[in-house]
Amino acid sequence: MARSLEDCTTLHNGVQMPWFGLGVYKVNEGQEVVHAVKTAINLGYRSIDTASFYKNEEGVGQAIKEAGAPRDQLFLTTKVWNTEQGFDSTLASYEQSIKKLGVDYVDLYLIHWPVSGKYIDTWKALEKLYKEGRVRAIGVSNFHIHHLEKLLEEAEIIPMVNQVEYHPLLNQNELHAFCKTKSIQLEAWSPLMRGHLFDHPVLREIAEDHHKTVAQIVLRWDLQNEVVTIPKSIHEQRITENADIFDFELTPLEMDKINSLNENRRIGSNPDDF
Repeated sequence: MARSLEDCTTLHNGVQMPWFGLGVYKVNEGQEVVHAVKTAINLGYRSIDTASFYKNEEGVGQAIKEAGAPRDQLFLTTKVWNTEQGFDSTLASYEQSIKKLGVDYVDLYLIHWPVSGKYIDTWKALEKLYKEGRVRAIGVSNFHIHHLEKLLEEAEIIPMVNQVEYHPLLNQNELHAFCKTKSIQLEAWSPLMRGHLFDHPVLREIAEDHHKTVAQIVLRWDLQNEVVTIPKSIHEQRITENADIFDFELTPLEMDKINSLNENRRIGSNPDDF
């Protein structure tokens, strides 16, 4: 179990991926994203998650340079967007991403959504990048079990990661169990449900017992469920608080209580309807 910001899970290809990182969805390009990423890196975060669709890759790259952390100590994720999918266009999109980020490679490259009729060819482009050593790991995002099953029929390489909406009201138990059988690491986007969890009475009670915030309880729950988590924030205090989850542990009873809150409730799109 993760005991510090530096602790990592080992992906099935042997690459070390931090359990905890910073997501930058809806963080504005320019000074806002530069400040958030630099703040996180200076606090000890080593994983940054962006995407072509977020339109802030240049700011992320600028922040990485200004923060001065050695590139090989950072774990950088980006994603290919839906309109860029397909074999050739995915390869072109990757070139654009690393150019904007100002790096020679990314640590994890993901298919952002399973675009019907395209994600198999897109995956073949990711396999090519991986075989050529252009990326250290490849994976998918927002894939249901049936998407993964179809992909695995065609894939030479099993995805290393599946990044999905994941929080106490959408605990994705079946998907998580399936991913474990294939050694695919589950990763949570929107782990705090964009603030919708903060007034939940069960979470508030557990937070009070530990003298922690609801956000800290939920993020700790992620880690104890062996799910990588990347909460987004642009505020230094929140970025600091979110990472202050390594000095306590939820009990088995508390974990069960949080696990039982599932309502299969989404705040994002269902990948089948996107």
